[in-house]
Amino acid sequence: MTHIAFDADAFRAFRAIARDGPIQMLNLVRLHAKAKGPDGEPVSGAQAYATYGALSAPVLARVGGWIVWRGRMEMGLIAPAGEAWDIAFIAEYPSAEAFAAMLKDPDYRVAMAWRQAAVADSRLIRFEPLDAGGAFAEGA
Repeated sequence: MTHIAFDADAFRAFRAIARDGPIQMLNLVRLHAKAKGPDGEPVSGAQAYATYGALSAPVLARVGGWIVWRGRMEMGLIAPAGEAWDIAFIAEYPSAEAFAAMLKDPDYRVAMAWRQAAVADSRLIRFEPLDAGGAFAEGA
């Protein structure tokens, strides 16, 4: 089963978390080898996602968000066999409301069409940021 978008119930649950302050969103993305852009032109999934990134970056900055971590997957040590992600990053937003504002932004909605074209599967997981360092289970 692939996951490329959230549904209304998931977004209601996201908004129902009553906590002020920043949120971090873990993004794991698997791209299509070949895609069609919103204009119908054939492109690679990587090209379509690069267009999404270029169009969405100003909106991310406008709402006060930024990329706090990016990485390139080398292998899954504890993961389903063959599971691989082309793109992995954590974006931080000043609040859940800032994330929601980004989703409503008209420029972001244009960018999203490129994301939808590019993505074969993904995970988008919300986290409360904790202080770095300390024990693994600290804050559990």
